[in-house]
Amino acid sequence: MLEVAEVLPPADVAEALNLPEGGSAVLRHQLLLMDDEPAELVKSYHPLEIARGTAITERRRITGGTPALLADLGHPPRLSVDRVSARVPTQEQYKALRLPSDLPVLRTLRVVYSDDERPIEATVMVKAGHLYELQYEFTPD
Repeated sequence: MLEVAEVLPPADVAEALNLPEGGSAVLRHQLLLMDDEPAELVKSYHPLEIARGTAITERRRITGGTPALLADLGHPPRLSVDRVSARVPTQEQYKALRLPSDLPVLRTLRVVYSDDERPIEATVMVKAGHLYELQYEFTPD
């Protein structure tokens, strides 16, 4: 866990969470490892009215993760929507992920919705492009 703080989120995250202009969110910023090597930067944002006064605002692991905590708070995850893109890494991402060269990163913006299509979490995941492969499965309607 790198950081837990109340922040002004990036514009796409603020829009995904339906925050008012200048609205804050609680950020949980983590660096995930794969075989003891940095593999993914994760920044999860939660609306203040949901996160305030809960373990989401504490710099520690949450038993069962945030999905279990959100469900216990009356906000069960019902739908997750991912937007994935390949990008040139920022300097922060390049250093934190110890990228071996000018490899692209995979950036995923995941928005988690609860009842009544209410967004309860927006997570930006940045993965070292050379360590991941995406697979999608579809079934006919």
